[in-house]
Amino acid sequence: MILRLDKWGTELPPPTEPDPDGAAAVQELMGGRFGEMSTFMNYTFQSFNFRNRQGARPFYDLVANIAAEEFGHIELVAATINTMLTGASPTTNGDGDIAGAMSGVKSARNTQHFIAGGHAALPQDSMGKPWTGENVFASGDLIEDLTHNFFLETVARQNKLRVYEMVDHPAARALTGYLLVRGGVHQVAYARALENLTGARMMNLFPTPRIATEKIPECRPHIERGDHKRIYRFSPDDFKEISAVFNGPHPETGDELEVVDGPPEGALPNDLPPQPKAFVPDFHPEEISQIAAKLRQAAGLPREPTGEVNVPAQPNGGDGGVVDKVKDAIS
Repeated sequence: MILRLDKWGTELPPPTEPDPDGAAAVQELMGGRFGEMSTFMNYTFQSFNFRNRQGARPFYDLVANIAAEEFGHIELVAATINTMLTGASPTTNGDGDIAGAMSGVKSARNTQHFIAGGHAALPQDSMGKPWTGENVFASGDLIEDLTHNFFLETVARQNKLRVYEMVDHPAARALTGYLLVRGGVHQVAYARALENLTGARMMNLFPTPRIATEKIPECRPHIERGDHKRIYRFSPDDFKEISAVFNGPHPETGDELEVVDGPPEGALPNDLPPQPKAFVPDFHPEEISQIAAKLRQAAGLPREPTGEVNVPAQPNGGDGGVVDKVKDAIS
């Protein structure tokens, strides 16, 4: 079972200028062959199908635990894409006329973001091709699976670097900086597991591709915090044998690898504003908010929402909405 916490793995900046074409590129990190859906589903099925768990417990714990973190990475990529699509059509009802409300995105690289997704991420790659289970490799042979996982994380790192070079939107830069560090931990983890299992000198392969992670500005805060050397244990009582295989010096920094009990602190999510002229979540989102308030009261809950967010949205556009607030703050 996966215990879900209503937080993101790291803080993302709120929406500023929309970047639909950049969002299409970031989709590769979602539904590409080496994207987060692939890492999540590869490790999930490997853990589901793992035989002789007790006999190979440290390796099972490693794969199963990393799978849990990858679930959160999918959410973070989706949040980034959604942030980049916010404001591509009006965030207020205005005069209520919907004619031409989305005419500005008809030439976007992926119009499905607006037609099928409602200004939102989709389980696709950067060319709009749907993610497929054919991307999953779960042979059952432990050495094969660990070798595949190292390769998967290595190509994933390369793709993150290329997206970083391609897209300069603040949300995309924050995402890739974080994923390069955390994905790098998984790359090291599978390499270290192979070393401990076979004696192969995998640490000589780092960094792959050949650019030091610390050279990327958006990676440095995560490295300074120590997240480049840590595996977080995503369970209150399980996966306690990870430290038997995740140990030794980090291949880039020399810091000692460590396992931390419990998930990372994370960050509160931003509440993205409605896109009412795209009917997201409705043409009159304020009506849904009113209904929700009445339902809470009827259930004995507070009238105001109980959840927490970082940057709140303005359900009816308010005095300009979150996009205009950010624009005003930086202008």
